[in-house]
Amino acid sequence: MPDRIRVACVQLSSGRDKAANLARAESLVARAASTGADVIVLPEKWNAVGDADLYRSVAEPLDGGESVDAMARWARALGVTLVGGSITERRDGREKLSNTCCVFDAEGALVAVYRKIHLFDVDVGGRVYRESDAEEPGNEPVVTDVEDWKLGLTICYDLRFPELYRILALEGAELVTVPANFTAFTGRDHWHVLLRARAIENQCYVAAAAQLGESYGRSLIVDPWGTVLAQAPDEETVVVAEVDRARMREIRATLPSLANRQLDAYRWPTTSS
Repeated sequence: MPDRIRVACVQLSSGRDKAANLARAESLVARAASTGADVIVLPEKWNAVGDADLYRSVAEPLDGGESVDAMARWARALGVTLVGGSITERRDGREKLSNTCCVFDAEGALVAVYRKIHLFDVDVGGRVYRESDAEEPGNEPVVTDVEDWKLGLTICYDLRFPELYRILALEGAELVTVPANFTAFTGRDHWHVLLRARAIENQCYVAAAAQLGESYGRSLIVDPWGTVLAQAPDEETVVVAEVDRARMREIRATLPSLANRQLDAYRWPTTSS
């Protein structure tokens, strides 16, 4: 089992032109692979960013979808694990779409699928966001094996729900990915602190690949102590960092907050406010 692997986050400024987004993503994934990255993470909605009508028009199935086939091809050609950020998925027999992350191994095989659980239905910064108008939430946390590491999958707004990250950690996640299209308004105050908090409280690595442009950007890779190992500047680019299982184990051993949980004392409220 490799105690050290290299993780790369691709930062994009995706627009409405799906073909242009695919071409740009392919170039940056190749750049990430050239750095020696074992695992490459794309951002949320990397193949098209826009409104609900656009997402309906670009949605694709996982079987035979243009973006899915492209990701499988890139992973196989480059010999890397590719965490495919997220794309808008159309599923047979379902009225609404899914915001879906696909993971491909170095052979190009689809090894994990995660559908975003928490939909971004908020009013912030003078704008109204209603992801649920076009999309339905997923209902299952996902941890998968990549490069002999346990990988937990989340997407963007999931970052605000620590219970999801705790479940991933308890299911063995050593690295959690956060493809995102974080708003500039919330990103200024919350992006860094939330990513570092999720890493610290779950004593795992966090790799967040972000959209730029109208979004906040600043893709990050954070270690289990909350130290930022890499941060992207405000441009389309790739950031890379080495993650070290021995470092994670040392932190978990010397500050054993996961081991010190008191399960008998915890109760979920019977009502919610």
